[in-house]
Formats: sequence, structure tokens, C-alpha cells
Amino acid sequence: MKDFITYLKNYLRQLSLQSVLFTVFFTGALVACNYTFGIERRIRDLKPWYLSLSSFFFFYSFVFYFTWGLVGPPRMATRTSRRNFLLILLAAPLYFSLKMIHWDLSPFLPAWRYPWDKYALIILQLPAKLLLLCMLLGYCRKILKRDDTSITAQFGVTIENFRAGPYFLLLACLLPLIALASTRPDFLHTYPKVKNIAFINAYTPSPLPWQLLYEISYGLDFFSIELFFRGLLVIGLSRYAGEKAILPMAVFYCTIHFGKPLGECISSFFGGMILGVIAMRTRTIVGGLIVHLGLAWLMEMGGWLGIEVLGGI
Repeated sequence: MKDFITYLKNYLRQLSLQSVLFTVFFTGALVACNYTFGIERRIRDLKPWYLSLSSFFFFYSFVFYFTWGLVGPPRMATRTSRRNFLLILLAAPLYFSLKMIHWDLSPFLPAWRYPWDKYALIILQLPAKLLLLCMLLGYCRKILKRDDTSITAQFGVTIENFRAGPYFLLLACLLPLIALASTRPDFLHTYPKVKNIAFINAYTPSPLPWQLLYEISYGLDFFSIELFFRGLLVIGLSRYAGEKAILPMAVFYCTIHFGKPLGECISSFFGGMILGVIAMRTRTIVGGLIVHLGLAWLMEMGGWLGIEVLGGI
């Protein structure tokens, strides 16, 4: 834990105060607009799907590129480096826009009856989108041209010099906040996410195995989040931008929480920045994955306790 504090202190010392203030103000304005006018909800509800996709792409591109303008684009010696950097910056909002829309996988699935057809569509969404991310990373691997490291190490999927203890301690420090959130109506309206498959309860004598499978699929989403934000946008882009990559990632990361409770959205900016600093210094996303995945499943448990035990909504 002491190392984490040192990482943060060193990072904050080298930041431009002007860039930080403008970035925080910009992020605050985005959050205020979303929770006043429902930006994320309005985009998600757009029909047909390609209108929602293009709107998400426009929004995420605006947020990501504008923040890069605030922190200052990195200086690169060659035209090829600038082109490759811009290609990754273009691919990143496109990937997450594709991730945000619903994929109709029914043509690729057997003709199962209800409710198993609906259940399969939900369960397979996130693994399919993780596969798309792996394809994106393969493309970025060619752009970055780092033949001296494996593709997994290049994007932080490594346990070299990794110590798990501090991350579990950090997760333990978050337990009181989760317990407090579990008593709030806006939190219980969102969590536990497993209630999304409550429709199968009447069709099986024991829903537990199906709920566990859902939670595994849900957990894969957090692997893809860490791999994308901390793996690609921080560790991957550090080749070109160094620690400048952290703030744009944190703002982008905040905007993908616009459909979550306000407190979770605000904390995601600071949490994303902290995890970005740690990933930059340790060159691994495994610790962030422990915190993120542990937090996600603890929130699932907190939501269940809030509803079943405390009688929440």
C-alpha cells in the first residue's frame, strides 16, 4: 500500500495544475449534463442500432480527443508514430461504441425455446465482445511493433514482479463504502445485476448454477474493461505518451459509468486514475483486475443483501 501512495504522489507532482483543473472541470460538466439530461440513456434508446452506435462513437470520440487536447498531445519524432498513435485513438472509441450496443447473436445460436434462447443471448454478449477486444489488441500489436515483448505483457497481462497483498488490502478498505451503498435505493435499483435473468427462475428447480454462469460472464466484462482501459489506453499508449495517457483514460472511463448511480460514476474518475497510475508503474493490469472484479462481485453481494435481507427496493 505504501508503494501505491508513492506512485500517486510522484504522478501528482509531475502533473500540470492547469491541465488537471481543466480536466476535472470538463469531467464535472459531463457528469452534470448526463445526470440532468440523460445523455447515455438517450443514446442507448436510439433506434435503429446503427444510429445508437454512431452517436456513442461521436460522444466517446469527443470526450477522448478533447481530454487529450487538455493534457497536450505527446511529441513524436516521426510521421509514422503520429499516424499509429492516431489510429489507436480512432479505434478505441469505435470499439467501445460497438461494446455499448446490444448484439443480436440469435442467428448464430441453436433454435432454443424460451427462456433459454433469451438467457443464452444475455450470457454470450460479453464473451463475444471480449473476443472483439482481443482482435483489436492484435491489430494494435502490429501498429505498436513491439517484438521484444509478448502481446500479453505488452498490454499488462503479466504477473512478473506482481504482489497480490496490497490489492486485497485496498479492496478491504472499500468494504465500508459498499456496505453503505447497499442501503441506498439508487444502488439497489441497479444491483445485483443477476436479477436480469430472474425470468428463468420459474423454469428451473435450481436457478443457482445459471446465476453462477451469469456471474462468470459478468466477470469477463471486468477483464475486458481492465484490458481496454489500463492495458491498451495506459500501458499500450505509454509507448507514445508516457504518463499523459492516464487522464484521458480516466475521463473516458468515467463516461462509461453514466448509466450507473451518481456516486459510482464520480468515484470511477478517481478510481480509474488511481488504477491507471498503478498500471503504469507496475506494468500489469492483474492488480487492477483483482480490485475491479472483487468490487463488482462484492457489489452483487451487497445488492442481494440490500434486497433480500434489508428489504430494499
